[in-house]
Amino acid sequence: MKQIIELSVNGESSEFAVEPQETLLEALRDRMGLTGTKEGCGTGECGSCTVLIGGKPILSCLTLAVECHKRDIVTIEGIGDGNDLSPVQQAFVDCGAIQCGFCTSGMVLSSEVLLKENPNPQEKDIYKALEGNLCRCTGYNKIIEAVHKASEQMVTEQE
Repeated sequence: MKQIIELSVNGESSEFAVEPQETLLEALRDRMGLTGTKEGCGTGECGSCTVLIGGKPILSCLTLAVECHKRDIVTIEGIGDGNDLSPVQQAFVDCGAIQCGFCTSGMVLSSEVLLKENPNPQEKDIYKALEGNLCRCTGYNKIIEAVHKASEQMVTEQE
């Protein structure tokens, strides 16, 4: 039996009916048209479905939509400012950290959280923050470089 849920996604409230077994990933993609969140594995292993709930990265393929009733959710579409990319997104572009793009939204959102909590992370901190996100294209070097670049830019902007 469907349940009515209310979500605040990227600052906008939405209300719709979901099946009890429907994942947040399915609700975001199928009901809201937010396709930046990807389904890679469907088992919580790859991180492609990462979104932020309450400012923390979660795997939307393992989270039931009904569990998110009245929660604040941020997807990749919700960062940046309109057509302006966030510093993390821009650094990923500048450093060539985007290959096929499938892992990118999860990597970017996890990096955003890291840099908010630790504006000047060491390489080991970056690896730790991204350990639940798999990339099959880049070998991670460009991703790590992008997070460092975003960190430097964000620190410079705050000074």
